[in-house]
This record gives sequence, C-alpha cells and structure tokens, in this order.
Amino acid sequence: MDIIKHLKWRYATKKFDTTQKLSKNQLHILKEAFNLTATSFGLQTISLVIVEDKTIRQALLPHAFNQQQVIDASHLLVICIQNNIHKTDVISHYNNIKNTRHTPEEILQPYQDNLIKTIENMTPQERQQWSKNQAYIALGNLITVCATQGIDACPMEGFIPQKIDKLLALNKKNLQSVLLLPVGIREKTDLFSKLEKVRKPITETVIEL
Repeated sequence: MDIIKHLKWRYATKKFDTTQKLSKNQLHILKEAFNLTATSFGLQTISLVIVEDKTIRQALLPHAFNQQQVIDASHLLVICIQNNIHKTDVISHYNNIKNTRHTPEEILQPYQDNLIKTIENMTPQERQQWSKNQAYIALGNLITVCATQGIDACPMEGFIPQKIDKLLALNKKNLQSVLLLPVGIREKTDLFSKLEKVRKPITETVIEL
C-alpha cells in the first residue's frame, strides 16, 4: 500500500521552495523513468528537455501564462514529440533491438516492414497525435515516479507551444513541446498541500464485470 500513500501525498504543486534543488541522483531517476516509459512498438518518438537555467525559464514564463512554478521549481521538464516520424526511425529502432538482444535479422525484418507500412499509411497529423498520446503516458509515469521519490510536480498544458519551441530551438531537433512539468520541492506555506484530496468514490470510477 506504500504506493497509494505516495499517490495521496502528491498534488499539483502551486508553490515551490526556491531554495531547494533536486539532487543529481533524483534527476537521474527521472531521466531513467522517462526513458523506460512504455511507448507504442517501443519506438520512443518522444523526448525530454530539462531546463535548469533560470534565465531561459524567465523567457519562457510569459508563454506559460506567467505560471510561477515555471521559475520557482528546481527544474522544468518539457515533454516533446518528434515533428515527424520517418522510415529511418523504424530502421534505427530495429537495429537497436538486433544489437541489444542479438535477434536474427530474418526474425525482425517482417516486424520492421510492418511498422514501416503502418507509419507510411498515417498522415503527418496522425503520427503527431500518436506521439502525443504517448507523451501523456510519459507524463503519468513521471508524476508517479516523482511521488515515490518525494519530488513535487505540477503538470501543465497551459502554455503556447509555438513560443516555447522557438525559445528552446526545438525545431532544430525535429521536436515540438506538448507538456510542461515543473519539478522540485513544495513550499511549506502552500495551502494546497494541506487540502484533502477530492476524488469520486472508487465505485463510480471503476467498473468490475
């Protein structure tokens, strides 16, 4: 039941303690957790940008509707997707499988060809939506991991992606921002940290057949 205790502890942090910084080990855990997030076909068409520099975050602030957590948190995590997914991404992925697991190419080739066909049958917009769905999986994974590590977080959709992308030069990396996640340590005076969590009864949200 420890995980339930951690999940009850977490909340969308409104005030971060500006004097507290995440340790290198805590950041390493978040990086690993992101990289281990489940993705469709294991293709990993998502990326994580970690922004520590306060000057950069100050420039980002107006484009996140002046949500102060962007500045006050220890770090700002930006979850991104690829602008497009190409045949070469699939080939690279299956080469990685072959090199890691030493799986014979004749076994992998049909799966690779099928995934390439799947990708090529999608429009660029469908590929982006497919990646965005996985970005939300990564967000949920990071939030849970943060809770288990005593790290506070505040998931954000409220920002102007095009402005964030330009300031972080994401287009040069074939990326676009989808979600923001300021992470750090809560300010003890944050009223919201002491409020009872409000949820529907499990009997209303879980259906057992």
